[in-house]
Amino acid sequence: MLLQASSLVEHVAPEPTCCTRCSARIIEAGDRERRRLERDLHDGAQQRLVSLQLSLQMLRRDLGPDADPAAVAELEAASAEAAAAIADIRELARGVHPAILTESGLGAALGSLADRAPLPVVVTDELDRRLPGSVEATAYFVAAEALTNAIKHSGASRIDLRTWLADDQLHLDVSDDGRGGADTMNGTGLTGIQDRVAALGGTVRLESRDGQGTRLEVALPCASP
Repeated sequence: MLLQASSLVEHVAPEPTCCTRCSARIIEAGDRERRRLERDLHDGAQQRLVSLQLSLQMLRRDLGPDADPAAVAELEAASAEAAAAIADIRELARGVHPAILTESGLGAALGSLADRAPLPVVVTDELDRRLPGSVEATAYFVAAEALTNAIKHSGASRIDLRTWLADDQLHLDVSDDGRGGADTMNGTGLTGIQDRVAALGGTVRLESRDGQGTRLEVALPCASP
């Protein structure tokens, strides 16, 4: 799957320092801002476009069966453009901060990621409670990055994604049956994952042997340092 990784790499965050705590606050502030942007997109631009689409549909209906075909075609084209814009905004809002993560938690959000993947992704969610927002957001974006890289680079036919709690830590495991043999020296995907996880005092372990697929394991404390 993933990125580029050597056969076995482990990154363990040090004890929380002032810099680590500052990084965690920056991550949390960014997550809050993403949630705000998602709400603004949903409650603002998206709702206005939905209203516009409904108005166009009502206008088309009011024209009746004897309407000018050219006018009908223009209205239908405008309505289709509005629908496409709504879909674009929904996709953009999901990328900024998925509403399902806030409303339903990490398991549901990961399930949504799996549903949109172009190859089978099996999610095993063993969480029995909600976690701090920064922890859920970090796990979600780590999973999204891992899935993206697996889909692009691994040649896998299946990806397994598992979450569970142990020792007051959230554990996230992303594994695939692809070609393996990734190289940690190239690419920025793993660096981004490491930085995000380290900001919460977590650990990253990546195993990627030639012909044996790739496995990414992340552990996050269930509270920010």
